[in-house]
Amino acid sequence: MPASFEIEALKAQAVASRTFAIYKINLNNTNYDLTSTTNDQVYITTEEMKEKWQGSYNDYYEKIKNAVISTKREVMKKDNQIFKAYYFAMSNGYTEDSASVFGENILSSVASPWDNDTLNKFIVTTEFSIEDLKKYLKVDNLEKIEILSRDKTNRVEQVLINDQIISGIDFRKLLNLRSTDFNIESKDNMFYITTKGYGHGVGMSQYGANGMAKENYSYKEILEYYYQNIEIDTIKV
Repeated sequence: MPASFEIEALKAQAVASRTFAIYKINLNNTNYDLTSTTNDQVYITTEEMKEKWQGSYNDYYEKIKNAVISTKREVMKKDNQIFKAYYFAMSNGYTEDSASVFGENILSSVASPWDNDTLNKFIVTTEFSIEDLKKYLKVDNLEKIEILSRDKTNRVEQVLINDQIISGIDFRKLLNLRSTDFNIESKDNMFYITTKGYGHGVGMSQYGANGMAKENYSYKEILEYYYQNIEIDTIKV
């Protein structure tokens, strides 16, 4: 989450990150090292923070430190259990059911009206040549490409590539698209794929959380909205 975001959004992120981390540690019987990849937390070192934030480093570091310390030991629970608290950058206006993306019936879709076309890069169009698509989709010829179905949040469920059907999730991964809410247009032997939002769509939208914080929602209200039916508890260390 950008350090420039509202403090209540950063607090919500701190609790979500801590919940996800403790879940992974508990799952592996505490013998687990959190990584800096998308499998875990995508954290950065203080040296990388200094390079990224330059003159804003001290202010941003204190801001994030405040978000972490002020929510110290707080985690989310569902049915008295710490759960896999997914989060992502920006929705298309709705979050996604976790069952649709990860096959886990943990989190349900909610509206996220704070994610909209007033945000930078909410809508992004990427250009592909036929040769690009053949390479990324791993096909020798490209005779047909068609969206077959969408789910209730308007994200693509299935895409037809020639005579093969693949999931919208796999299509996104193959082309490194920003989201699974996309449209495909072709013109003059070029393909234009336009996406809405950014990320897998499950759990808390970071930009949505910032939008809520701007409307004076507290971090607990943000978490209770995006994760639904949770309790915020304090764990022992």
